[in-house]
Amino acid sequence: MIDLKQVINGAVEPPACDQTLCIKLISAIAGDAICSWEINENFLNGHQIVMGGYITSAADITMAYSMASVLEENQVFSTINLQTTFLRPLHVGIATVDSRIIKKGRKTCYVEATVSQNEQYVAKVTSSIMIL
Repeated sequence: MIDLKQVINGAVEPPACDQTLCIKLISAIAGDAICSWEINENFLNGHQIVMGGYITSAADITMAYSMASVLEENQVFSTINLQTTFLRPLHVGIATVDSRIIKKGRKTCYVEATVSQNEQYVAKVTSSIMIL
């Protein structure tokens, strides 16, 4: 298992899912995380826009870094709900994914993420994440 806190601190390489999706962590501090996403042709659907599942996955990865930035050493977490609203098409290039913990309870957190490209919002993602 890869400890995302160690990824945040630069001690270990990110998980394979980050590398597969070409996601790079920029920062993760106090429940806020920012990732850069290098989008290539492998993520495009037949309409030559990024497939929605990839957008949702990029947000889920970034929200995991938000969670890792606030949890204690012995805590882990799991996404229990994930909803994406698509606002405009996403294309080959660089996208930014920002996430923030909106509410942290003892057992559940509510987290929001936005995906943007060229300073325009592409998608809004919300998630409930269980602390285990």
